[in-house]
Amino acid sequence: MPTLAQLCHAYQRRMPLIAFFCGPTAALLMGVPLPARLERDRTLHVAVPATGSTVAGRGIAGHSITAADADSTTWNGLRIGTAERTWFDLGAALTVPELVAASDFLIHWRHPLTSRHALATAFARYSGRRGRRALRQALSLMNERAESPPESRTRVIFTLAGIEGIAVNFPITTSGGFRYRADLAIPAHMVLLEYQGDYHRTPEQFRADMTRLSRLEADGWYVFQINADDLKNSEELVARLHRVLAARP
Repeated sequence: MPTLAQLCHAYQRRMPLIAFFCGPTAALLMGVPLPARLERDRTLHVAVPATGSTVAGRGIAGHSITAADADSTTWNGLRIGTAERTWFDLGAALTVPELVAASDFLIHWRHPLTSRHALATAFARYSGRRGRRALRQALSLMNERAESPPESRTRVIFTLAGIEGIAVNFPITTSGGFRYRADLAIPAHMVLLEYQGDYHRTPEQFRADMTRLSRLEADGWYVFQINADDLKNSEELVARLHRVLAARP
């Protein structure tokens, strides 16, 4: 089966010169994390400025947009929307937690593809109503220090539920002198929010996690563990954390 990039290269040969790949297609080409339903979808989203004719065809989703030359760029030989244009287009395709996870990736401090300021400027400049509410929320919730999409979604779920004081990449030094960095923490209640991904399944990582958690718990930290199944039932997850916080000093 051809990759998304291969499909795009093949179609670009027939695509109008003013057209460019946009939305989920551009995001996936840039490596932006998207939910599985979009990662599996091989529909090619193609934007054409409103002055041109919308493209159509099997497996093609054509979009007529108000765009300038500065809204597209070249990525590995493909014409795609800029990071800012792509982010704006994703507002109509993603939930707020999913959009924040994508935003966190785009502005990540180690490999930023854009900036918070540039995204805010794009929000003010681009027209269109679909997705604007989600985009506005994402601007206030994104964090360039977030380390993974599941952690971003977890943070947003709790924040939107009214849970305050969540810190990202919180440094902790135990009484024994061991230093750790919590991806998410609520320091006021000494609660750590730990998303457990599949990489924790290796024997070496499992043993290291046991020792780390034991050291943290010995100092009074409560480790609230979360996995992918928990994110499917956010109401129950939030209620569970509320019970933990209510029982903490």
